[in-house]
Amino acid sequence: RKFWIHGTGALGCLPQKLSIPRDDDSDLDANGCLNKYNDVAKAFNEKLAETCNQLRQRMADAAIVFTDLYPIKYDLVANHTKYGVERPLMACCGNGGPPHNYNHFKMCMSGEMQLCDMDAKFISWDGIHLTEFANAIVASKLLTGDYSKPRVRIASLVNSTAPHDG
Repeated sequence: RKFWIHGTGALGCLPQKLSIPRDDDSDLDANGCLNKYNDVAKAFNEKLAETCNQLRQRMADAAIVFTDLYPIKYDLVANHTKYGVERPLMACCGNGGPPHNYNHFKMCMSGEMQLCDMDAKFISWDGIHLTEFANAIVASKLLTGDYSKPRVRIASLVNSTAPHDG
């Protein structure tokens, strides 16, 4: 039995969360993300990692790997220029323009939405989900095993020559 369990990302950096009206910007960190949501995401990941550790002890015959997505996804925002992203906190598909291009009352796929160019580099597609570009970066980092506990390359858990047991 092999389980790969991943935590959540930097929720406070999502255009959806950032576009929620607030009284002031005192909760924003140096990268423009909301501390309140990111603190909850980090606490969730810590508890999930602890639970995975407990399960690993109780299920010695299983491979249980926890992968922390938070540092990977936060790095996309914090070091966005390294990835060629100009507006890390702005949705590709949205309504309202900068700074977040997100409108809580209009869904991304409606006819009035403004779509970014295909070659544009955005982190968020619709204010909630990552773009294919960002997901490729996340996947490449995830597969290294550097963000996993225990530290293991995900590919090592897959035995492509073994038949499936149904």
